[in-house]
Amino acid sequence: MNTATSCNTEQALNNTEKAILAKVCDYIAPSWPLDQMIAVNPFWHMRDMPIEQVSARISVLTNAKLQMPKAYYQAKYQQQAITDENLRDATHILGVVLTLEQLKESLKIDLPLMHWHNISDLLDTQRDPHKMAWHDEIIHQISQFCAAHYQQLGPMLHRNDISQVSDLYHHWLTVIKADKGVSIIMDEKHLNSYFAQLPDSADQLIVETINTLGIDEDCLEYYAHALLLDINGWASWLAYLRWQGDLYQQPHDEMYQLLAIRMAWDLVIWRYLKDHDKPSYALLSSQWQQEKAQISERLNNHKIAQRPIWVWAKAAELNYQQTLQQKLINADKKTVTKTQLQAIFCIDVRSEVMRRALESQSQTIETFGFAGFFGLPIEYQAHSSALKRPQLPGLLKPIIQVSEQHTNNKTLSKRKLTAAWQSWSKAAPAAFSMVESAGWLYAFKLLKNTFLASRDGIQSSHNEQWQLNKNDQQLNVQDKAELAYTVLNAMAIEHYAETILLVGHGSHTTNNLHAAGLDCGACGGQTGEVNVRVLASLLNDQQVRQALKKRGATVPTNCQFVAALHNTTTDHITIFDEPLNDTTKQWLSAATQQAQRERIQHIEPSLALKSHQEINKAYQQRANDWSQVRPEWGLANNAAFIVAPRSWTREVDLQGRSFLHDYQWQHDTDFSLLELIMTAPMIVTNWINTQYNISVTDNFKYGSGNKVLHNAVGGNIGIFEGNGGDLRIGLAMQSLHNGEKWMHEPLRLSVYIAAPQQAIASIYEKHSMIKNLVDNDWLSLFRWGDNNEIERFFKGRWHNCIHANEG
Repeated sequence: MNTATSCNTEQALNNTEKAILAKVCDYIAPSWPLDQMIAVNPFWHMRDMPIEQVSARISVLTNAKLQMPKAYYQAKYQQQAITDENLRDATHILGVVLTLEQLKESLKIDLPLMHWHNISDLLDTQRDPHKMAWHDEIIHQISQFCAAHYQQLGPMLHRNDISQVSDLYHHWLTVIKADKGVSIIMDEKHLNSYFAQLPDSADQLIVETINTLGIDEDCLEYYAHALLLDINGWASWLAYLRWQGDLYQQPHDEMYQLLAIRMAWDLVIWRYLKDHDKPSYALLSSQWQQEKAQISERLNNHKIAQRPIWVWAKAAELNYQQTLQQKLINADKKTVTKTQLQAIFCIDVRSEVMRRALESQSQTIETFGFAGFFGLPIEYQAHSSALKRPQLPGLLKPIIQVSEQHTNNKTLSKRKLTAAWQSWSKAAPAAFSMVESAGWLYAFKLLKNTFLASRDGIQSSHNEQWQLNKNDQQLNVQDKAELAYTVLNAMAIEHYAETILLVGHGSHTTNNLHAAGLDCGACGGQTGEVNVRVLASLLNDQQVRQALKKRGATVPTNCQFVAALHNTTTDHITIFDEPLNDTTKQWLSAATQQAQRERIQHIEPSLALKSHQEINKAYQQRANDWSQVRPEWGLANNAAFIVAPRSWTREVDLQGRSFLHDYQWQHDTDFSLLELIMTAPMIVTNWINTQYNISVTDNFKYGSGNKVLHNAVGGNIGIFEGNGGDLRIGLAMQSLHNGEKWMHEPLRLSVYIAAPQQAIASIYEKHSMIKNLVDNDWLSLFRWGDNNEIERFFKGRWHNCIHANEG
């Protein structure tokens, strides 16, 4: 929050009001830029509240939904995807006293519920429909201003020197005072003069608004929260800037000023109406008193109305959990005794399909699941470039800089040319001029990409040496060995095969502003290429191996780590640097064919019976087709996170719905590795799962709408749907729906951990964010025991799972 003192005046916020506004400003979760796009739980900063409470609040304040429509659950019930037994169990778990008949009846009843209305909403109900709606103009003006402000566009900001720095509120005030067009657009002749009367201080503006509108402390939190949700896209961008500021110890928090800007509009139109339309002002005053007086009652009404639907949602989750648990406890636990090939993949749900396909080629193949950034806290700086790119989860700050020591000029020139072309093509003002200027050259490029698809569109460079720096000092052998030791210790490989593939992943799409969202979230929305190649270089370094040996981590001399990349769009695996033997190449090729055939059922079912060649060609064309809006399904339908030895799940078809992290508690004597998994990968999977869920339940507010209409804002800030409105966050409809049905079933994440009760419980007690996620029903936490017992952990107690020991 802006802590600057207000202007010389007797009016000031009291300490309670300051605390309320600070809390509200912190409610908004960050949204990462397009080139680093990662999935985020949009309610991350509200996790200390039960999800039912957050759902009711969001429903009241912004008419957004965390639940699917009633018809969705009715269809699930008719399909037996929810049973009577599931419903009974759900009512017991949630402590809801409702009979089956009452639950079924609840799907047929739609009682009218009152929502909160901002000042502009109330005015629009009585406004001439031929005039611009107040709400639409407010959002448009603030959004266009923010886009210009954060792009540093001089003309709109009335600055000749765009390097001049001014805070958000003051910039907005300068622009709105000079903007005579607002009065014309709204057909309100004297409106502009009211902006001229606004105070210079954001603090004073908020004080005046609170006093003028009669906002007491009980109502202030809801009022302020509703205003930020009204411009939630840009609020999310400011939350990202705040997150980065906190991460790098460079405080940057303009959320308070955005709130002041949104309040300023309320203050202006309130005063304007009071002076120019007495009857409308009288009606508005009466309606506004009702809004404030009834907010608590409305919240309670929404919570009561939603309660039966939460039972249905829990029943759907129980149905999935019980089916999964039966698979888990009935599967053979097969350990690979003779290993020819090992492959370490990201925990991403898309890796599960490929891992299963690769393992099926031979009983001598062993795969592992590990965080996709491979434990390297790095940022990448390309040769001869000043730009640095984080290659780790957004939760973390990079501490090591990596760059190529030797990059041939041809490769470097190609990268620069590609980057320049892409930068030109993505700039909104240049998009049409680019095609016009490039003419047939660009048309040929589009046709070539579509019909003459290359085997792999992911750029790679081979045989490069890597330089690692920390605090501007190059890492020595001991530093590198320490880094390598930490990674190997976390991987916990018992024995080493002669060949160990380090398999990062990346997507290959064309003409897709959300492309980074299909790459590796653990690598900050980048491919995992840099991470696996740097790690392979470290682990193959003989000096590093000698230093590792002194630390008790001996890597056999005949063991070779090989960097690879899984193209999740086409399921090809690209090998970097090291040649593979023919057998391994055949295994990888066969695994690609198997994974492609399995996924084609969801991608293009009509091709299911076609030849491998035809299916492969279809994948390649899909990846290179500039008009393709559904190149792959990403992490759609994710539902579980399993932390256990791979031998426990090797024989289970998890249908590409489970994040898989290898873990053997017997090797984790102090449970520090388990703590790391529960506080990092488990959080990341919650973020992914929640964003996919909420993008389905309310794509209008928390998704990004129609991908065809996307336009980039500021190059990489985010997207508009069309040419205006709020900044859009979340996933596009085409990433979730195939035109006929949802491809993501919104189930809260089910986490299964193979570890002792006390170890899980102690980590839960130690970390409030884990306790919040578990106890407030943002996810379900289970223990999977050595004897196949499965227990749910909730509010500090263990509960035997229904049907866990059957089968």
